[in-house]
Amino acid sequence: MTVISWIILGLLAGAIAKFLLPGRDPGGLVGTTLIGVAGAFVGGWISARWLDHPISKDFYDGATWAAAIGGSLGLLIAYRILFGNSRD
Repeated sequence: MTVISWIILGLLAGAIAKFLLPGRDPGGLVGTTLIGVAGAFVGGWISARWLDHPISKDFYDGATWAAAIGGSLGLLIAYRILFGNSRD
């Protein structure tokens, strides 16, 4: 997949992560979107590096989507723990 594909996958993964983990985020829509893109990269890297599942060249690979959504959820949870009270 190209970098553009990972960005699109990250945007979608961030939206799915936000749907699975509702609530107010300190960064709002833009911050959550950027976390989704970063989570897609991190999830893909973790999947390839430690889970012995190389990144597929196919955009519709389920394991690639699961890694991207998992990375987005992980970063969103970490972001809320670190900066959760900044919008109060």
